Formats: sequence, C-alpha cells, structure tokens
Amino acid sequence: MKKLFVTLIALFSIGTFVAVADNDRIIAKESLPHAAQQFISSYFGDVNITYVKEEHGFFEKSYEVVFADGAKVEFARNGDWKEVDCRRSSVPSPIVPDKILKYVKANYPDAKVMLIERDKNDYEVRLSNRLELTFDKAFNIIDIDD
Repeated sequence: MKKLFVTLIALFSIGTFVAVADNDRIIAKESLPHAAQQFISSYFGDVNITYVKEEHGFFEKSYEVVFADGAKVEFARNGDWKEVDCRRSSVPSPIVPDKILKYVKANYPDAKVMLIERDKNDYEVRLSNRLELTFDKAFNIIDIDD
C-alpha cells in the first residue's frame, strides 16, 4: 500500500511539473527584453510581426517571435538570440559570425544560410542546399549532415 501511495504522489508531481512547463502565452513586442527588441529593430524592422510568445520551461524562460514572412527568432531570457530561421530568405549576414560566413562562401558559394542556431557548445547552420553544418565555439567545422 505504501508503494502505491508513493507511486501516485510521484505521478501527480510529474503531471504538475509538465503542466507548469507548458505555460506559454502571447505577449506584446514591448514586453520582450530590450536586447531582443533591439535585435528585431536592427534585422527585421521592416517585417510585420505575426505574434510574440513567452515560453516557460522547468528552469528557463524564452521568447519566440514569428514574422509575417515566415521567419522565426527564438530568444533566451536575457534577450540574446538562440535561433534565427528564415524559411523563405537567407539569415541577415551580420547575424552569422564572419568565420562561418567565410566557410560557407568558400565551400558552398551558391548556398545561403537559412537557419542558424547557437547554444553553449556550438553553432548549427542549415543552408539553402539542405546541408546542415555544425561548428564548435571556435568556429571549426565539426559535422556535416545532408
């Protein structure tokens, strides 16, 4: 009986954590961190915003901005970009680190960067030719997926 009670409490706790972690809400652009607002103004100032969503995870908060042209940008809690996905056009060049741009231009001159994602350990880039490149923090190529 004691094991059943402990199991039920564990299942209830897990359900509660999942419900709290999926607490997303639509917010105004002005509610974004200042750094995210600046980023949007600098690189997507002429594109209409479809919606801005605040996402709550277990231990982190993040933001997602979706534009009318299909582009999407994800921001960390402090407003730093985590992912830029330009589905119908290329990622603005100033967003992509110079060493990554040089590598792409030298090895895939006809390809454009369509998506860039960064985290603590690496950068992932998807090109218009459907290749996915992974770079370490020093911008050395570490993986190529086709």
